[in-house]
Amino acid sequence: MAGKRILITTGDAGFGHRSAAEAIAAALAERHGGEVEVFNPMDDDRVPKALREGQHAYDDVVQDLPRLYKMAYDSSDATVPASVLDVALTVALFGVVRDRLRNYDPDAVVTTFPLFPAVIGAVRTIEGGQTPLITVVTDLTETHRIWYSQASDLTVVPTGEARQVALDHGLAADRVEVIGIPVDPAFAGERRAPAAIRGELGWDPDLTTLLVVGSRRVRDMGGFLRMLNHAGLPLQLAIVAGGDDALYAELQEIEWHGPTHTYNFVENMPALMRASDLILCKAGGLIVTEALACGLPLLLIDVLPGQEEGNAEYVVEHGAGELAEKPMDALAILYHWLEDDGQLLAERAGNARQIGRPQAAYEIAERVWHADEELASAEADQAEERSKLSELLSRYDVPWQS
Repeated sequence: MAGKRILITTGDAGFGHRSAAEAIAAALAERHGGEVEVFNPMDDDRVPKALREGQHAYDDVVQDLPRLYKMAYDSSDATVPASVLDVALTVALFGVVRDRLRNYDPDAVVTTFPLFPAVIGAVRTIEGGQTPLITVVTDLTETHRIWYSQASDLTVVPTGEARQVALDHGLAADRVEVIGIPVDPAFAGERRAPAAIRGELGWDPDLTTLLVVGSRRVRDMGGFLRMLNHAGLPLQLAIVAGGDDALYAELQEIEWHGPTHTYNFVENMPALMRASDLILCKAGGLIVTEALACGLPLLLIDVLPGQEEGNAEYVVEHGAGELAEKPMDALAILYHWLEDDGQLLAERAGNARQIGRPQAAYEIAERVWHADEELASAEADQAEERSKLSELLSRYDVPWQS
């Protein structure tokens, strides 16, 4: 069992996909050992430049051209466009994925990126293999059709809403499981009392603490920070600039009117979240999932079109947070959360704990580790499908027989 090899494929459009992959890898290493590799096929030089570099431009596109991104997201979330995209990706990535599968020879393949299930499935069909494929969806509710491939032996989704989308797109009920979005196992492992962590961090152990996570790309971040600084609320602030050097420099120049602790890039986010009472952030899938795993109420201040809209709706509908479009809206929300000795804040925290899934990485790791025993595809006659695929690849001069 210890000799198993697990290949986790992911992409780098945003932070969430790779973070989910690394969380699964960490949980596998802790529970089982074995050999685990996290691999991004789009980093290979053989991949078309537009695709290879496009993943790194994701943040700029969704921030600078949100309407264009929303239009592209919605228009591709239909049967024909999604099928065309699958074909294009198979042609572009087939050789890279095939070579990695051949060389690594994994006992199971996991993907946390929506562009890869169809490609991996195509390679498996051509090669005639039975290696199980597990897709881990990293969006809460607004999930794109391309996530849901018949090639996946198991599709892990974070919510009941996402499961229904999977069923609506034709996946069999016994091949879809609600487990959650995997977060770093350290979020489950951090069990110290908040006051103890605050003391270790040099914070006031007794003050209600608001964690602020963002960057200059969060819309009107400066306006929200000015509001917090001048609001006079009974709060201690911990502000993380997310590795944005320019924002961090600005934070150092501000004359803060209350207890405030500023950070640039951090590697102890589980401790910071466990030490806090609430969080102000954008509606990104990663930060939302991590906050819920810690039972933190969310004050959301920026929602990008597409999947982030679903993230915000999920948080609000479950009473785990609220959305503030403007700084004054955030001030009103904070005032109401803190009044009456924080009664509403405590209610929001209880709701966040109910929908948080801090153990998701461990649960997924167990399913992955035993996938070759439970999920391997049944032997079947794939001659017709293999013939169609080989014809397609030959048409585009993809050397599928090499």
